[in-house]
Amino acid sequence: MAAKKGVRIIITLECTECRSNTDKRSAGVSRYTTSKNRRNTTGRMELKKFCTHCNRHTVHKEIK
Repeated sequence: MAAKKGVRIIITLECTECRSNTDKRSAGVSRYTTSKNRRNTTGRMELKKFCTHCNRHTVHKEIK
């Protein structure tokens, strides 16, 4: 029997400013992992999180 897929899935959030800004204080991109409900939140998730590379709170978007 096949396993049933759960409603909650694990997603990765990535800093939008680290990805686009080449002149930053350190190399790398800030990433967080979290979970979301697939039925309630169908679109891509955006949260304001602290970026250790930018040293401030920035928008983090869901990546595949």
